[in-house]
Amino acid sequence: MNGGPSEYLEVAERAAREAGALLREHYGRDQQVDAYEDHDIKLELDVRSQARITEVLLGAYPDHAVLGEEGEEGAAAGGFEWIVDPIDGTVNYYYGIPHFCVSIALRRGAGDEYLAGVIYDPMLDELWSVAAGGAPTLNGRPISVSSRGRMAEAVVTVGFSKTKASMDAGFERYKEIAYQVRKSRMMGSAALAMAYIACGRLDAYIEEVISLWDIAAGKMLIEAAGGRVDLADSAVSPGKLSICSWNGKLPLGGVLSG
Repeated sequence: MNGGPSEYLEVAERAAREAGALLREHYGRDQQVDAYEDHDIKLELDVRSQARITEVLLGAYPDHAVLGEEGEEGAAAGGFEWIVDPIDGTVNYYYGIPHFCVSIALRRGAGDEYLAGVIYDPMLDELWSVAAGGAPTLNGRPISVSSRGRMAEAVVTVGFSKTKASMDAGFERYKEIAYQVRKSRMMGSAALAMAYIACGRLDAYIEEVISLWDIAAGKMLIEAAGGRVDLADSAVSPGKLSICSWNGKLPLGGVLSG
């Protein structure tokens, strides 16, 4: 059973809120760690959050599939696939830093046709939403990217990934950017960085190595809000992506090929 973009969005919002409630309930408590990795942590709660999201999504659309950071489930009949990050900002969450979110997007086919996107920050109860063909919103209010067009006015976040090669590339990128902008920030959640661009809080986010589930909903939000997102195959981590996302007004076109 399939609906339209607004129906998909309603289900995605419900899944994000349910997962967010789970994260908020367990925030600040001792967490079961499934794996300590270099520059990352995998929590048992990541798995539980994705399971909650999957239950809601496949409960509504049993012929869809879910692709998430914690694995895949279902068969994408008709090519409908939900792209899920159950906790974007897991290290922040583990250390008690209240900057993390749930990210959910629905795409059809293997291309770039996205039908719904949601990012939910459960600590601030902020829900960014967009359906294909509709206006992006934050807690139901329309949003747009900033109007800043000069790098000297901009606040930009540059992400640093988890391997030495990706971190080295990130350091080089940071040096290029930091001298040009008003301020740079490293906040620890790609999805929230993109949500912040969509509503004008940040002006750009760049990272050398990123996964689709980190940025799928954010890409849809930024583009609907008047910004731009460029993706390329990562030069330092095969199978991953590089991203430059911004308000569409800063002179950042071609950064990934430069």
